[in-house]
Amino acid sequence: MIPLKQPVPASQQETKDAKKTEKVETLRILSKDIMRNLRELEIDHEGRIYRLRITQLNKLILTA
Repeated sequence: MIPLKQPVPASQQETKDAKKTEKVETLRILSKDIMRNLRELEIDHEGRIYRLRITQLNKLILTA
């Protein structure tokens, strides 16, 4: 099980009504916690397989 970090508050996002704003929280997970020293992994999302990989330039790419 991947240990989850505390949600990171995102900047306030305005709704259509300019008077009303709400805070949206985003969960932040370190890529090293997901990848576990692998260069590629598969994610099953509703029956569709996606590949998350680390490129030669050390960037993340997600493909279907």
